[in-house]
Amino acid sequence: MPPTAHRSFYRRSTRRQFLKTATTAALSGLALSGCGWTLANVRPAASSSGSSDELYIYTWSGYTDRDLLERFRKETGIRVIADVFDSNEAMLARIQAGGGGPYSIIYPSDYMVQKMVDLGMLTVLDYSRITGMDRLFPRFLDPKYDPENKHSIPVSWGTTGLIYNTQKLQLPPEDWNYLWNNQQQLSKRMTLLNDFREVMGATLKMLGYSYNTTDPQHIKQAYEKLTQLKSAIASFTSDAWRPQVLSGDLFVAMCYSSDANEVMEESENLQYVLPNSGSSLWRDTLVIPQTAPNLEGAYAWMNFMLQPDVAAQICQRLSFATPNEVAFNLLPPEVKNNPSLFPPESALENCQSIVPIDEALQLYERYWTQLTSS
Repeated sequence: MPPTAHRSFYRRSTRRQFLKTATTAALSGLALSGCGWTLANVRPAASSSGSSDELYIYTWSGYTDRDLLERFRKETGIRVIADVFDSNEAMLARIQAGGGGPYSIIYPSDYMVQKMVDLGMLTVLDYSRITGMDRLFPRFLDPKYDPENKHSIPVSWGTTGLIYNTQKLQLPPEDWNYLWNNQQQLSKRMTLLNDFREVMGATLKMLGYSYNTTDPQHIKQAYEKLTQLKSAIASFTSDAWRPQVLSGDLFVAMCYSSDANEVMEESENLQYVLPNSGSSLWRDTLVIPQTAPNLEGAYAWMNFMLQPDVAAQICQRLSFATPNEVAFNLLPPEVKNNPSLFPPESALENCQSIVPIDEALQLYERYWTQLTSS
């Protein structure tokens, strides 16, 4: 999610978390809702009524800004109202509770697309109305979570790894086991994400298993390994590590690559590493819910986001790694060659996408509750 221009990390929140603040914007008709920009100071109501000149989208915080929404309005005449969620699970719960009526575009992550398809919640895309899929890198086409991209188009991607302070650690971390091997030095100076699939998954990869294993013995081993580290963990957080790692209070933090890339702009002492044993390779997407009240607007938004210059500008301004190959080629060398945003193929070989794990999910959740509440 990182931009090339210098921006303070206080101005927006992480991919997975949002700060519950609101500030009036100077632009006429624009306001900051949560940490996502909305056009007009309006919140979506739980209604299915729609207008052809309004488009409600439900997205991760930090995935839109004034420039993006204003350009779309100028090009299409459609006013966008962006509401934000802080996790895939929170988004799904709201949609299932009947709060998704206004939305014509939603931004679920890869594994959540599959779950929403299984629940019959997503529209099969009409590709006669979409332009630009041929601009994407081949690796983002025909994904396992959505064969033939029938229901989704990728909008951003990234990895999960470790950000660390080069002035505090003599030896840089190369893998997840660094946390265990240096537990005494790192005691209360490290944080893990507040995300059980990521934390359990990283531990499973370190142990030689899949991020998505459903084997009860493998899951138990990961839990037991984490209990050995628990006393040294300062907190499980997807957001609060940012100021702490900048101040030097934290030496290392588990985080998303897009967030790391943004925070590293604030200090030359910070570096991001993708662990050797592997990590998660996440993708966020655009989908149209079955209940979408503005199909024309939804397809207009998809086509807009597939425009190479739009995707390239988002990559630079908002720190997203773009799946758009044509957009990638428009980026300046310092962005294209940024390994935090665009790791080499060799570094991605051991990475996995998170997928639904069905019945095993309860076991993961039970161990996570035991770990974080003890």
